[in-house]
Amino acid sequence: MRIDLSNVIANQIASEQSPKKVAGQSAGSVDSTDSEDRTTLTSDSSSVSSLVSQAMSTPASRHELVSQLKQAVSSGKYSIDAEAIAASMVNERA
Repeated sequence: MRIDLSNVIANQIASEQSPKKVAGQSAGSVDSTDSEDRTTLTSDSSSVSSLVSQAMSTPASRHELVSQLKQAVSSGKYSIDAEAIAASMVNERA
């Protein structure tokens, strides 16, 4: 699974820089009699980048396990213990 945050961040920056029309007024005009609520959602890009890189990396032991399982399946040596799988499913639901 690939997460592409570059477009999300670019769109957020573009929308923050462009003037918007709010309740019939342009973003540049301010009416002192009307109060408006504002919310700004931001993300720390270094934090997001760190989390993305952490999610995308997998340990070498995982690659080794997957390789071993692929080899066992392709050679026909991989066996499934149906009773163990069923017992695990029942225990998980209990």
